[in-house]
Amino acid sequence: MERVTMAPKTDSFHFRINPEIRREAEAVYEKCGLTLTQAIHIFIQQSLRTGGFPFPVTAENAELARANALKRLVAELEAGKSSGQPIGEEEAYRLLGVEQE
Repeated sequence: MERVTMAPKTDSFHFRINPEIRREAEAVYEKCGLTLTQAIHIFIQQSLRTGGFPFPVTAENAELARANALKRLVAELEAGKSSGQPIGEEEAYRLLGVEQE
């Protein structure tokens, strides 16, 4: 897998992402002088170099992600209450990009 970064890019990969999360991620990487696409390339390259995630994946990380998702969910639900346009629980999870357990 030598010189992968210099290899021609002839394949594409598409995925769905919450628009707000995308904007936030783009802003974070823009501060580093990167586009979201460049950051994803770096993530993949580092994953290949390390043979896994380029950062520790722990129960603590998962718990933090769940707590942040719950905080966003509550904020969205509160905003929905005041908007007069109630949504169901499944729709709330879908809008936030959170998988139900």
